[in-house]
Amino acid sequence: MNGLLVDFGGVLTTNVFQSFKQFAEAEGLDRDAIKRAFREDPEALGLLRQLEKNEITVEEFEPRFAERIGVPEGRVDGLVGRLFAGVGPEERMLDAVRRARGAGIRTGLISNSWGEGIAYDQAMLDELFDAVVISGDVGLHKPDEAIFRLGAERLGVPPEECVFVDDLRENCAGAEAVGMTAILHRGPDSTLPELERLLGI
Repeated sequence: MNGLLVDFGGVLTTNVFQSFKQFAEAEGLDRDAIKRAFREDPEALGLLRQLEKNEITVEEFEPRFAERIGVPEGRVDGLVGRLFAGVGPEERMLDAVRRARGAGIRTGLISNSWGEGIAYDQAMLDELFDAVVISGDVGLHKPDEAIFRLGAERLGVPPEECVFVDDLRENCAGAEAVGMTAILHRGPDSTLPELERLLGI
């Protein structure tokens, strides 16, 4: 394997869904309200997909999503920031990407994001990655196969020679559909041994 492509939120950061639970508790909602909205409410998921592809703004997303999850009108402003307030860096995974790049493996990011909420540090991106694909910039989103092909193309490595790491099963399936070897991330303790096995890092 000559390429490593990773997700950002939930892989290079701490667990995003844990942050969602903290948000829900702070707002007086059921702990699993956000996870359930994305999995069971097609309109809520559709709003997220539109945001990820830069088809709507954060200002348009927040009141409409707040309505779907039961956040009152007076609590709409800053909703996206509060959703991700509990997310921090996952240092062991960041170090793994550094080691991979240092060993000559091409490294890249494929992230569903719109440039707000989960903030990208440009200096960190430059340090870690040879290629960056952010859904809001390219108008594609995971698990669409096209975004994985684009990631491999920008990396300069055939999909069949890429390892992809993501914390969502459907995104791993999208990567596998184009020939990548996917690791479903459930934390560094399980992912790091797989990276060592596949990449020798």
